[in-house]
Amino acid sequence: MNLELLTVAQTASYLQLSEKTIRRLITNGILPASKLGNRSLRIRFCDIEDYIKSKSNRTVIASTLHTPKKFGDSSPKLISLFAGCGGMDYGFKKAGFNIVWANDFDSDAQAIYKLNLGEIDPNNILSVNEDDIPNGDILTAGFPCQPFSNAGNRKGVHDSRGMLYKECLRIIKKKMPKVIVFENVKGLLSSKYIDGRNLADVIVEDLSVMNGIGYNVVYQLLNAADYGVPQNRQRVLFVGVRKDLNKTFIFPAKMSREGLTLKNILTIPEDIDNNVAWPFSPQALEMVKFIPEGGSWKDVPYEHLAPRFKKIRDNMKKYHSPKFYRRFSRDEISGTITASAQPENCGIIHPTENRRFTVREVARIQTFPDSYKFITDTTRNITAMYKVIGNAVPVILAYNIASAIMDQIFLEGESIF
Repeated sequence: MNLELLTVAQTASYLQLSEKTIRRLITNGILPASKLGNRSLRIRFCDIEDYIKSKSNRTVIASTLHTPKKFGDSSPKLISLFAGCGGMDYGFKKAGFNIVWANDFDSDAQAIYKLNLGEIDPNNILSVNEDDIPNGDILTAGFPCQPFSNAGNRKGVHDSRGMLYKECLRIIKKKMPKVIVFENVKGLLSSKYIDGRNLADVIVEDLSVMNGIGYNVVYQLLNAADYGVPQNRQRVLFVGVRKDLNKTFIFPAKMSREGLTLKNILTIPEDIDNNVAWPFSPQALEMVKFIPEGGSWKDVPYEHLAPRFKKIRDNMKKYHSPKFYRRFSRDEISGTITASAQPENCGIIHPTENRRFTVREVARIQTFPDSYKFITDTTRNITAMYKVIGNAVPVILAYNIASAIMDQIFLEGESIF
C-alpha cells in the first residue's frame, strides 16, 4: 500500500469505515481528497492522520460539524414530533435531512426553535390533524420522558403523557415514512404497558405490523459519551425501517471518549452570547462553597448542611447514600444535564467556581454550537433556557445517528461522485 496517497477503498480499510462513509466525509469537507488525471480520488495519508486526531481530540461542540451534503430537492424530508428546542433536528439537518414540519407544545422550546431552525407548529399533538402534515421520508419523536424517568414518579403509561407515543403511531400510520426514530430515557426499558407487557416490546410490536407493511425495529440503550458528547447521558433509541425497503438499521460503533472532559469545553470567549448563570439560593451557596472539585454534598461539614440534608446524613443507609450536589472535576466527563438544573438532580456546579454552569456552558455540554441562540434577558428566561437545553437530544449524538441512517438507508447504492 502506498502510504502517501490512498484510494477510497484503502482509506476505508485503514479507518474501518465503509467506502460510502469515506465519500460522505470527502463531500462534507471533513476529509480532504484530490482527483488524479483519470478522475479517481486519492487521499493523503497525513490528512487521514489529521482526521483521526480531530475525531479523538476535538472540542465537542456542534460547531465541529461541517456543512452537510447538498441534495437539493432530493434531500430526505424530516417530520419532527416533540421537537423541543431543536437538538435532534439540528443534528439531522447537519447530516443532510430537510425539515419539512416540526411540532412542540412548549412555548419556550418554540421560541428557541424559531430563532435557530425556522417555523414550528405550536399545537398540542392531540389536536394536530395528520392530514395537515406534509409527507416525509423520516419521522423523529422524542415524546415526553418524565413518566419513565428515574428522577420522576415512574408512572409510565399510567401518566397521561406516557401514552403520547400513541399519537406518534397515529401520524406514522397516515404518513408511513421510510424511517422512524424514537428517543427516550433509560427508564422506558423497565416500564410496563397497561396489560403488564414490557413497553419497549409493545412499541416494537406496534410498529412491526403498521398498516400491514410494518417496520423492522431495533432499539439500543446508548450513552451519549460514546458518540462524541461530553456527557454521560443514557438514552434509548428506537430506529424502524419500513419493511418494503428490506433493510434493518445497525447502530454505529462507539467512538473514542478522548477530549470529552469538562476542561475541553469550559473555556468560552468573552464575546459569546448567553454565557450567564442562574444564581444559587443562599442556602445552596452555603453548601457549594465547601464542596471541592470532584466532590459532592458529602464533603460539606455537618453544621453547614441544610436541615433536610442533615436528615439524610443521619441515615445514609436508608437514603442509599445519594450523590447530591455533585461537582465534577475538569478531568471528568459531565453527568447528565437535566431540565431542572438543580444541584440535587444533576452535576450543575462549576468545577472551580461557586456557581451553576452558565446557559452557554450547559449548551456546550449538550453540544449545541456557540452560534445557537437562546433567550437570557430575564431571570425567568434564564431558568427556561436550562429547561429546554436539559430536555434536548445532544446535537452530536443526533448527528451521528442521523449520519448512520443517511448512509445505510438513503445513500445505499447511490454514487455521490
